[in-house]
Amino acid sequence: MKWNLRWAAANRGIWRPSDLMPVFKEVGFTPSVSKVSALWSGTPVTVRLDDLDLICAALQCTVADLLVAEPVAGKTPVAQDEGLAAAGESPRPVPRRSTGAGRPRSLPPN
Repeated sequence: MKWNLRWAAANRGIWRPSDLMPVFKEVGFTPSVSKVSALWSGTPVTVRLDDLDLICAALQCTVADLLVAEPVAGKTPVAQDEGLAAAGESPRPVPRRSTGAGRPRSLPPN
């Protein structure tokens, strides 16, 4: 994943992490200065969904603006159906027929 906080902030005319604090405060997001600095300077290992929602509200952007999927190094992207076919699976699940094993037998009438 590519973290695009700086790009999303730049679209709002925000060029320094210290300028994010008042924008975040407007939407009720009050992270510490060190957390804002960490979000600004690199890709976070984790981001709470609530925080992500507030960041998007503050910057008037979407999650897709902040997080961009990138291919994993050394792997080529494979279409979902192709990956399943290569694994010997069909793209759609096929229901199995019941053999009746494990079903309770009907009780005789009283």
